[in-house]
Amino acid sequence: MIILRKEKQYQRLFLAGVVNGMGDRFSSVAVLALVLQITGSGLAVGMTLAIRLIPFAFFAPIGGWLADRFSRKAILVTTDLIRIVFALSFLWVHSKEELWIVYISSFLLAAGEAIYSPTRKSSIPRIVNMEHLLKVNGLEQVLIGIVLIGGAFSGGIVAFIFGPHVTFWLNAASFLGAAAIISTIKFPENERITENNESKKKSLFAVFKRIVLMSAAVLILFICEILIAFMNGIDNVLISVYAVNVYHLGDIGVGLFYGSLGIGLTLSYSIANRLRKNFLVTGLVCLMLEGTFLFLLSRTHLVVFAILLFCLVAFVSGIGNACFDTVLMKEIPEENQGMMFGLLATIGNTILGLSMFLAGVALNYLSPRSLGLIGGIAYILISIILLAAISLKAYRKSSLSHNDLI
Repeated sequence: MIILRKEKQYQRLFLAGVVNGMGDRFSSVAVLALVLQITGSGLAVGMTLAIRLIPFAFFAPIGGWLADRFSRKAILVTTDLIRIVFALSFLWVHSKEELWIVYISSFLLAAGEAIYSPTRKSSIPRIVNMEHLLKVNGLEQVLIGIVLIGGAFSGGIVAFIFGPHVTFWLNAASFLGAAAIISTIKFPENERITENNESKKKSLFAVFKRIVLMSAAVLILFICEILIAFMNGIDNVLISVYAVNVYHLGDIGVGLFYGSLGIGLTLSYSIANRLRKNFLVTGLVCLMLEGTFLFLLSRTHLVVFAILLFCLVAFVSGIGNACFDTVLMKEIPEENQGMMFGLLATIGNTILGLSMFLAGVALNYLSPRSLGLIGGIAYILISIILLAAISLKAYRKSSLSHNDLI
């Protein structure tokens, strides 16, 4: 892609993300298969998944705080290298007696990701020209798509043919490779941010309150992040439920649906790459379309339509995410981006975990299609309310300008 040739430093960050993400997907598939093989317990699998979400509540704010004060390159490289040890620790799991290794290592790997993620995200505006920011955020969605398509499918195949232990070695190698790539990135000379004494004394809450209230766009996106995270929990649970219980496709169906999401995210760049303005409104329109496609997904009975709708859901979601991230990177002051992205990751993942739990409980009382219908309608209503709020604000602003002229 042309933008990768123009943005040499981001090109390396993108490649490191692909290597890192593919290795992590390989390992995730193998770990879950290993736990199920050893225990035969769905509860153990659920605990492993839940453990991967918990660290974000504690470590993402730390990662954001570190990113605003120390070398981002050093943080990214260090977290990758430290995670090699825990990626290899799964090699020592052979029975239920060693299951504690799975839980501890899964927690610590997720803790590393919680520190890594906001640091990486806040690094993008520092190494990318502002005029290319939307295109780069579009590529971030492509990266997720590549990892979904290649990582999940390839990881399952490798684990099936060679056994899960091979995937653990590959994951460790991916961390080493990503660290090597990131070490070649040239960050701005003034990467380490020096703050005045007054800003150092401000608490996390004070900084958060100041940034959220200083921009209507950031406030809207903060509300949006909370609501979307809650809805995403429903979607994450329903993907597997649709595949297994509704369409009776088993594991193949799960792979097909995740692969469809990956294709949609990858294709979203073709549109995100062409956008020039009105990013917030465009993102909310995409949110409305996402809800519409989820609504239709809950109604269709044909597998081929379900696959197409999953592609479309991810397609508009990728465009919307690129728009939202671009607005945040432009509105949030550079010296506070690490902290804010860390805080958003904390809130988003905490709500996501709660939402997944509640969605699982709701499925005891509602059919998957009914829950999917509720989720789709919720997306549509959220987008309409937020679009109405933006329109009202714009109307009031134009009215005040008109009165000033009079």
